[in-house]
This record gives sequence, C-alpha cells and structure tokens, in this order.
Amino acid sequence: MKKHLLLVCLLVLAIMPAWAQQAKYVFYFIGDGMGVNQVNGTEAYRAELEGRIGTTPLLFASFPYGTMVTTYSGTNGVTDSAASGTALATGIKTKNGVIGMQADQQTPVSSVAVKAKEAGMRVGIATSVSVDHATPASFYAHVPDRNNYYDIGKDLPRTGFDFYAGSDFLNPVNNKAKEEGTLYEQCEKAGYTIARGYKDYRKKSKQASKMILFQSEEASRRDRNSIPYAIDREKNDLALADITRAGINFLSKDNDKGFFLMVEGGKIDWACHANDAATAFEEVIDFDNAIRVAYEFYEQHPDETLIVITADHETGGIALGTGAYAQNLQVLKYQRMSVNKLSAQLNELRRKTANKVTWEMAQKALKQHFGLFGDVKPNERQEARLRRTFESTFLNQEPALDESEYQKDERLATVAKEILNEIAMVGWTSGGHSNGYVPVFAIGVGAEQFCHRIDNIEIPAKIAEAAGLKLK
Repeated sequence: MKKHLLLVCLLVLAIMPAWAQQAKYVFYFIGDGMGVNQVNGTEAYRAELEGRIGTTPLLFASFPYGTMVTTYSGTNGVTDSAASGTALATGIKTKNGVIGMQADQQTPVSSVAVKAKEAGMRVGIATSVSVDHATPASFYAHVPDRNNYYDIGKDLPRTGFDFYAGSDFLNPVNNKAKEEGTLYEQCEKAGYTIARGYKDYRKKSKQASKMILFQSEEASRRDRNSIPYAIDREKNDLALADITRAGINFLSKDNDKGFFLMVEGGKIDWACHANDAATAFEEVIDFDNAIRVAYEFYEQHPDETLIVITADHETGGIALGTGAYAQNLQVLKYQRMSVNKLSAQLNELRRKTANKVTWEMAQKALKQHFGLFGDVKPNERQEARLRRTFESTFLNQEPALDESEYQKDERLATVAKEILNEIAMVGWTSGGHSNGYVPVFAIGVGAEQFCHRIDNIEIPAKIAEAAGLKLK
C-alpha cells in the first residue's frame, strides 16, 4: 500500500507543470501596434545593418516560448486599443472604445493588475504615452469612452496602485468642476509623490509611499501626449528603459509578496499609423531595451519571475518586400529623425525665412535628416515628385499638412518618408489597425502556457494562473 501511494505521489509530481511554482514577480509588456511583421522587420533591419541577409534576433523574440494571438474585439473584426487593452487586462471582450467595462458600457470588469493588488502584490502601470491612454487605462479605469481622459485620470488614484508612469495626463483639469481640483492635486491628496524625469524620481522615490513618474514639465509643454520617439530622443528625455528601471526599483521596496508591472511601448503604434518604417523599427528596438532591464531582474530571480510580451493589435499592415523579391532596409539608417520631427524642422525653416524657403534649402534638410540626395539617391521620378511637392506647398503657400492618427506632418516630409520606404522596399496597406496576428513571447515561471494559437483574452488568464491569482 505504501509503495503504491509512493508511486502515485511520484507520478503526480512528474506530471505537474513546471509553472506550479507561482510567479512572484510578473512583467507584462505590451507593444502597441506591434504585429508579427513589425518584429520580423526590425530583426531583418538589424541584420542588414550588419551587412547580411537574415535576422538579428531581438532579446524578447529569443525567449523560449511563443505563439500567435488573435485580436478581434467583442463588436469588431478589427479592434481599437481600448477594446484590445481591456481584453489584455481583464480577459473580457468588449466594444471598441470602451475601457474596463463589458460591451454594455455599464458593467465594470477587474484587471489582472487589480487582482494582483488584492492579493498583496505591489502594482505598477507604465507607458511611453500619456498615462490615461487606452492601454494603460484598461488596467485601472472603467469608462464607456476612451476619450474621457479626465474621468480616466480620476480613476488612477482611486484604484491605488503603487507606481504609475507615462508622459503626463492629457486633460488634468475639469473646467466644468474646478472645485474637484486638478488630477495632480487629487493624486497628491491620495498620497502620491509626483516626479518629473528620472533624476527627480531618484531624488524623491526613497521617501515616497506611492509614486507617479512623468517627463519633465518642459518636455510636457512641448508635447504632453508622449515621451519622444527613440529616434528623436535627446540627452535629458525620459526613455522607456528609464521608466521600466524606475518601476522595478520602486516596486521592489519592502517587498515580500512580489509585484506586477505592465509596461507599454505605446509609440510603435504611432509610428505605424504614420507609416514611418525607420521610426517604427527604432521603437521596437527601444521596446526591447526596456525588456532587457526586466530580463536583468529575471536573471537574478529566475525561479520566481514571469515575463510576457505581446501586442494589442497590428497597425499599418506593414509589408516587407514590395514585389522585387528583395529588401533594402539598411537605407533606413540614414533617416535620423521621425517624419514628425522632420516636419517640425521644415516648419521651423519656414519661420526663419519668413516663408521664403528655396528648393536648395529643402534639399539640404532632406539630405541632412533623411539621407535623400546624399547617401540615398532618389531616382528621376522620385526626385521630380519631391520637387513638385515642394513647389505646391512651399512657394508662397501656407503649410499643407497630412494627418495620421496622432500627428500632422508637412506634406514634403510625408513624401520624403514615402520615397525612403519605397527605396527600402517597405509597403503599408493602411494608416489604421489591421486584424493581423500579433505575437506573444514568454520566459520564466508559467511561460510554458504560451504555446499553441491563443486569443488575447487568454493572456491575462494565463498570467493570473502563473501568479496564483483568480481573474474572474
């Protein structure tokens, strides 16, 4: 009898999954707009920079477990970031535009981050865009409309997570109810210390019980919507790796029950909306650099840590190769700034010359910032198109702007981007989202669950299971 019992016990132990050990530390990285081809394109671009055909793998794409994920929402074949964020946060399909609620736009649903907090874990929500944007908001807010930024912001201190980070609040003041105070005042009243930039974080974090990390006030005055693109980053700009490092540092304080940290690479999506391939690839690399910070933590706690990387949807329908059975991605290295910053440079040129920009001036800007007419030689047709665009938009004309989801760009900058994409043999099918597969990659405790094709609502459920949480 004893031998039989022993054999049963040994059998049970043998078939128990490796993730029976609960994950004490959970990292959940979401690359907004990062479909399969955004990852593959970045790896192919890296290989070409090394002078070879193939791929140079990103760190996260080298993790031992991975699969494909479907992303449709509860009401649409093509999701938006609110519905997909809610799916990734709560395991519930909802209506496009809805955050943290069922499709009825009334019934709130709890996220895996809330469940982690209820279980005693410290919790952080971080992003490269505004902290009240759709994806981060899905983890702490409950609103019927993703554009209700003030209401989303009010839910931030109410939910009471330990650490938040992003560029800023989009709408910190309710002009119809000023007696409520600004969102900054509400957060401070709820016990949050607000830091402006990484240096300020390091100064204030030791004494803080709860923390919000924003970019500097000067940076927010320039653009409160997001931190700068990686390709545009200057010395004192906040970076996603800084945000991730700060999150780990703060959540590790006085920590005996572990932590949950969600980090969004939000501007992959923005670059893809603008069909800006060079900027998108650099954002994916920057996202990988932030994941590397978490991976360094994992190396110190391999038996207690789970890292999951996925995306909310694909953006732009990017195509790698445009019919010539070839790629020329390496030319993208000559693009030294985003199309949005090039647009700002051209606009500044207008201002300095009192709107008397010459073709030679425009050519110089394109050469300096995009490599065109220098290291990258446009053909006769492409040069003629650039010249026509210049003449129609600069010669005694007001700026002609092309609008994508998150930015407005000088038409000459847009055309320069399109020509550089053309030379690189990168195509785009739209300026919006697609229903393409997105990837998921995982390493650590419970990572074995992330194999075979899954839907996005399964991801938070699998994370919850690995961490010993009950999502529903």
